[in-house]
Amino acid sequence: MGDESVPFFYIFIAFLCTIGATALAIFHIYRHLLNYTEPTYQRYIVRIIFMVPLFAVMSFLSLVFPERAIYFNSIREVYEAWVIYNFLSLCLAWVGGPGAVVLSLSGRVLKPSVCLMTCCLPPVPLDGRFIRRCKQGCVQFVILKPILVVATLVLYANGKYKDGNFSPDQGYLYITIIYTISYTMALYALVLFYMACRDLLHPFNPVPKFIMIKSVVFLTYWQGVLVFLAAKSGLIENTDEAAKFQDFILCIEMLIAAVGHLFAFPYKEYAGANIGGSRGLTGSLAHALKLNDFYHDTVHQFAPTYHDYVLYNHNEGDEGTRKYRSRTFVPTGHEMDAVRRNKLDEIQLSSVSSSDASTPKHSSTMPDTAHSDAIKSSLLVDVSNSLSAPYDMALIDMDMSSYPAKVPAAKENETR
Repeated sequence: MGDESVPFFYIFIAFLCTIGATALAIFHIYRHLLNYTEPTYQRYIVRIIFMVPLFAVMSFLSLVFPERAIYFNSIREVYEAWVIYNFLSLCLAWVGGPGAVVLSLSGRVLKPSVCLMTCCLPPVPLDGRFIRRCKQGCVQFVILKPILVVATLVLYANGKYKDGNFSPDQGYLYITIIYTISYTMALYALVLFYMACRDLLHPFNPVPKFIMIKSVVFLTYWQGVLVFLAAKSGLIENTDEAAKFQDFILCIEMLIAAVGHLFAFPYKEYAGANIGGSRGLTGSLAHALKLNDFYHDTVHQFAPTYHDYVLYNHNEGDEGTRKYRSRTFVPTGHEMDAVRRNKLDEIQLSSVSSSDASTPKHSSTMPDTAHSDAIKSSLLVDVSNSLSAPYDMALIDMDMSSYPAKVPAAKENETR
């Protein structure tokens, strides 16, 4: 059935654990799809739970067919990155999206902490830039991991890669270093986001969910590194035995993870809610498998398509002209409804300001109100002292040569 050097007893135990983990996870996913009442949340939950059967099956195949283990491990490692991204997206969906997080945390800062390795840094403002950096920290790993997998396969095909070989003339050492740095950045981004949004996430009982994700994704990675280091130091016979031991342990751990996911992501929270309507099993599965959310999110987080709005004011002092940069975000779900409501408010505000433009007593209050709303809607990074002085619009370079000096009044009987 495979490599005869693997004792049949180990294969049998791994097979039972793989079957058990896969059955529990598939049942769990099936119950979520049947009770797919909140697609915004459950899309990410289904993707996270699917990690268990994929990890279990790939680990078992690597154990049985060690000569092809590098291909099975590559699939498993790519999905690790996918799980990290989906977990952060799930947390953002729970608290209402990036825009809602920024508004909820407005004015707060992340204090310097030794545990968070920010003790030598000034307080970190919890604004749109902070949320964007957290998402970038996770998305970079999702993008980098497939690239590392392709590089690994190319090096393996040319005889320059072998798991557990830390020799400088082999690619394993350098792939592991890059992989560890990227992994650590993703984990650090998750921890910072959790510490910043801990109060907002409290109603969703995030602690067991964080424990499950970190245990399955991060601890299994470091477990593999330690196993190969043990082979390097002579505690394990060789790297081949270390790889088999790692795959065997993973099969057992996935059974434990499948049970843990039943309690960390219970489907009963969504059973009978009837919030999102019935999509049917096929429609729910299709929605969970669509990758359009990741595509749009990646484009938004990394492509330079957002605009830098530079607003000037003249303050007396040494600071002089100050710049304010705003970040855009992609509204989804109920955030889109909020955007539509804000658009209606802006239309009403503009109509009121235009009708009262000739009234002197409103000339000072209305700009302040409009400016305050603009600051909130544009998620400005720095709003200190921005209401104290009006903006000098003369600094905007605009070509007025093509505009007539006077615009004729509109006739009432003309069709617009």
